[in-house]
Amino acid sequence: MSPNLTYIMLHAGAFTFPFLLSFDKKVAFWRSWKFLFPAILVVAALFVAWDIYFTKLGVWGFTPEYVLGYYLVNLPLEEVLFFITIPYCCIFIYACLEAYIKRDYFTNVHRWITGMVMLIAFTLGFLYFDRYYTSWTGLISGVLLAYLLFVEKAKWMGRFWMSYVVVLLPFFICNGILTSKPVVWYNDAENLGIRMWTIPADDLLYNLIMLLGVTWIFERLRTRWKTSSAA
Repeated sequence: MSPNLTYIMLHAGAFTFPFLLSFDKKVAFWRSWKFLFPAILVVAALFVAWDIYFTKLGVWGFTPEYVLGYYLVNLPLEEVLFFITIPYCCIFIYACLEAYIKRDYFTNVHRWITGMVMLIAFTLGFLYFDRYYTSWTGLISGVLLAYLLFVEKAKWMGRFWMSYVVVLLPFFICNGILTSKPVVWYNDAENLGIRMWTIPADDLLYNLIMLLGVTWIFERLRTRWKTSSAA
């Protein structure tokens, strides 16, 4: 296989299985596409802008040898697709857990988890304010978690944390491949400098922001649709 196919093949490997199983009768994930795709597109637009800016600053970058060679500004096509295929796969896991595990095991503790992660995120964001990746991910995730905890009082956070734990397995596999070659390289002067194998620890909060954003809009649209349908 040509090295230029590395990143796009990673997309294919990650996306194929969840897409085909979207038509499983019990999950029927395809019925949620009308809520999912608007959520993905809104969050993807924000993350693409963020990605373009950080690539320009040299916070991270891409190895031309492992991408097809088509770019949006300074982002490879595959990086833009990342913000579509990965949220799709992760929300698919969220929907599967919802369909197959009726009990919300985190219902009594999700506020504590959200509060603790929020405090850790804010602490990192302020302590490492001079590092772009750490400060941005820390402060943005802290604000988002604070909003969901104190303003939105999101009841779905228990299920979100359960799915986030499950998502960590494919997260480590996909990001491990991306950062080991590396398809994506990181400037450690702009992050915590802590690697989980080859993955910057900051990626945990970056991934959290992306998935929380998509889930939040997804749940809002789904709730609004249920309310209007019941009226």
